[in-house]
Amino acid sequence: MIAQFFPYGVQQYLIGGLLIGAGIALLFVTTGRQGGASTFFSAAWSYVSNTPFFQQPLLRNTRQWRSIYALGLLLGGVLYAVLGLPILPSAMPAWKLALGGVCIGFGARLGGGCTSGHGICGMASLSAGSLAIVCTFLGTGIITAMVIARLGG
Repeated sequence: MIAQFFPYGVQQYLIGGLLIGAGIALLFVTTGRQGGASTFFSAAWSYVSNTPFFQQPLLRNTRQWRSIYALGLLLGGVLYAVLGLPILPSAMPAWKLALGGVCIGFGARLGGGCTSGHGICGMASLSAGSLAIVCTFLGTGIITAMVIARLGG
């Protein structure tokens, strides 16, 4: 039964989850802040844009650790590749990936954060708002997958 849902095994998911948990715990212990990837984009813009939104203290005062956090995400992917772990190419056309990225970015801003912020950090801190948003993420994802499967996608 497990092979049906995880045809490549569960080890990489277990290792990834443990590393994510350790990274988030380290971030919280060293900064007292919760991690999340979507706010990095706005914080990065605060380096180059003088508009009031990007210059608010929440973004300006956190851009250094957010930049290090984002760099760690990139280095994790590089380390994965350097270790020779399996990388499966996507058959998805680039325009669909771009459109999906725009939709995810819009949804993350609309929801006040992304799945990493709400799903990992918010749930760990027992945030009721994060629980509601994670349920929305999951429910929407499940319904979308079911509709696409019905349409033969």
